[in-house]
Amino acid sequence: MSLNINKTYKAVLNSARKGRFITYEEVASASNLELRRARRLIPSHLDRLVHISHDRGWPLISAIVVSKKNLQTGRLEGKSLSGFMASVNKLGTLVNDPQSFLQEQQKAVFEWAKTAPDELGIPDDADGEDAGGPRFVHYFNPVLEALRSLGGTATPDKVSAWIRKHKEVPADDIDGVNKSGQSKFENKVAWARFYLAKVGLIDAAKRGVWALTPEGLNTSLTHGEALTIFHEVQSQFKTSESEEEPAPEIVTGQELFSDPERRFWFVGASWGGTDDQTARFYAEGIWENGPQDRFTNEVRSMKPGDRIAIKASFVRKHNLPFDNRGHSVSCMRIKATGTITENLGNGKTVKVDWEVLDPPRDWLFYTYRVTLVEADPKDELARRLIAFAFAGAKQDYDFWINEVPYFANKYGSDGKSPSHDDFFVDDGSETEEEAAAPSYTVDNIIEDGCFLDREEINRILARVEGKRNLVLQGPPGTGKTWLAKRLAYALLGSKDPKVTRDRLRIMQFHPSLSYEDFIRGWRPSGDGKLALIDGVFLEIVDAAKAEPDRPFVLVIEEINRGNPAQIFGEVLTLLEDTKRNRDEAMELAYRRTPSERVYVPRNLYVIGTMNIADRSLALVDLALRRRFAFVSLEPQLNGLWKEWCTNKCGLHLEVVSLIEQRMNALNEEITADRSLGQQYRVGHSYVTPSAAITSDARQWFVEVVRSEIVPLLEEYWFDAPEKVTSAQHNLLEGL
Repeated sequence: MSLNINKTYKAVLNSARKGRFITYEEVASASNLELRRARRLIPSHLDRLVHISHDRGWPLISAIVVSKKNLQTGRLEGKSLSGFMASVNKLGTLVNDPQSFLQEQQKAVFEWAKTAPDELGIPDDADGEDAGGPRFVHYFNPVLEALRSLGGTATPDKVSAWIRKHKEVPADDIDGVNKSGQSKFENKVAWARFYLAKVGLIDAAKRGVWALTPEGLNTSLTHGEALTIFHEVQSQFKTSESEEEPAPEIVTGQELFSDPERRFWFVGASWGGTDDQTARFYAEGIWENGPQDRFTNEVRSMKPGDRIAIKASFVRKHNLPFDNRGHSVSCMRIKATGTITENLGNGKTVKVDWEVLDPPRDWLFYTYRVTLVEADPKDELARRLIAFAFAGAKQDYDFWINEVPYFANKYGSDGKSPSHDDFFVDDGSETEEEAAAPSYTVDNIIEDGCFLDREEINRILARVEGKRNLVLQGPPGTGKTWLAKRLAYALLGSKDPKVTRDRLRIMQFHPSLSYEDFIRGWRPSGDGKLALIDGVFLEIVDAAKAEPDRPFVLVIEEINRGNPAQIFGEVLTLLEDTKRNRDEAMELAYRRTPSERVYVPRNLYVIGTMNIADRSLALVDLALRRRFAFVSLEPQLNGLWKEWCTNKCGLHLEVVSLIEQRMNALNEEITADRSLGQQYRVGHSYVTPSAAITSDARQWFVEVVRSEIVPLLEEYWFDAPEKVTSAQHNLLEGL
């Protein structure tokens, strides 16, 4: 089974002359093959057409080969676009906009076809056989034939015996030995198996047993196609071309995960953003924690046998192997991998047996930006990264942009439903250095006008970091929402919109909000049908899973204004800190697949606010209280407040003291009222200017009392208007 390059050329040319695109089915049919049998061959076949076109100065004629559903539009997407752009990248062509480049090539092909030669001019018997490539490439197809004849699975010695019996093997291969004393023939067969495993035609998961994958069962290779595979693997993995070198064992993801005690670390090598220690680490056979000693406990937990990779993180927007729709893409460059051989026990240094990658390999989407991160082998996304870094696996871009919800919303094809709001907006992403050096801290909270002391702010931050869920409760005007947002900025380490826009979500609960709005429910879709649409919570959960080393924050204002138990549903259980892992995943009320299970990642923080003075709100049930830490905020008419009003807002100290005295007197009266109590006190926000007061400060206070405080008191004392009148008189007396 093989594709004939001359027949493919004629089929493409005939379609181009008619001004129409051609499908993959038609390409296979031109060589008298069904698509299911030719599917594995088509990518390398079209890659060869790209190179032939380029070498002859033609437009890239494979640009008009598309899927059947895109026959009218000529659009490429998913793996089709990735494969085409991978071929283009091999030519050294810089492409900023893949879709625009594709359309330019398609237009040029239709014009070129008018005067193009009728024949490609490559002899059929050669079928792509060209110079170069070691002798073991000739064994690629015999290995596949042998395994098919042996039932799809066999030991190496049986594969070699079948090839010797059914194929002509040079005497030199049979009689000769390599420098390790191994038969040249058996070593070449082993090299063939290595390459076939790298492209997914042989399953290398079980040591000592060779097995065909489903693709391998339906694939036969011409020598030209075998050479294409050889060059493809060479460019990706930089393996040896020498047939004297013993063929390497295939390290697969499954073998990596066979030891449950093995851990996987991704580490940086830049100190201070510019002081790159990579060369020194290679030379000394170590990895060393930076001078800040931020990861002492993690380093101490590293042990011999753990795998470690040096990475550098940044963003890319151009020359990507898929259509990124104009968005920036997180990239992590793997520069070296190794095995830890010794931990010095000082929380700083481990010894490593390094293997330098030349050139480095770039991994996209699911990246780590902080200096040291342990990848969780129980997480499917992390397992793919581990296999890429430590087993040389390819990254399946189609999986990431179509199957992972966060990335599908951002980079997926037009066939995917976009997010129903602007949550997933391209933000450029912060750099590795920005992520390592927070720009928003407790100092910034204080500078922004927080009237709690530093120790109290640190205590609240520690509670949300430990519990993962926090509710700020208190009387109206105590700055609950204001503080919730700034706690979120501190958790994210930034107030920059390019960071907060992607990792901070703020919403409000209300009586009509439902589980279907917040978690997932059936909603009308663009085609007039009902579709399962994820709500705010599952959106940010997916985002947090996709960026595992960075914090995400959901702020819920008025968390008790809706019905939390009904809105959260079963997710209320998953919020608990001890259940923030994949092992605790649960089924949702609405599942996309029968096997779908959901869990809440540990890098998602939930901060709620709760007004405890609103009689219309129901009490929060105990299930919610058990999963959240509760912090009560008080009116803060203290020294920090007075300093802010005088220094920042320009109020005279005399006026500030008057406001303080009269507000405290009002709050004492409210506290003493048996129908109200402390929770009904009036907070400092009512009498804290948001900017400098340029008009008369006393008149400003009068307006605040009349338009904001008195209406609130009328709600409190709706059945005692005389108390409202008295309180207003006391607040405004003499002003």
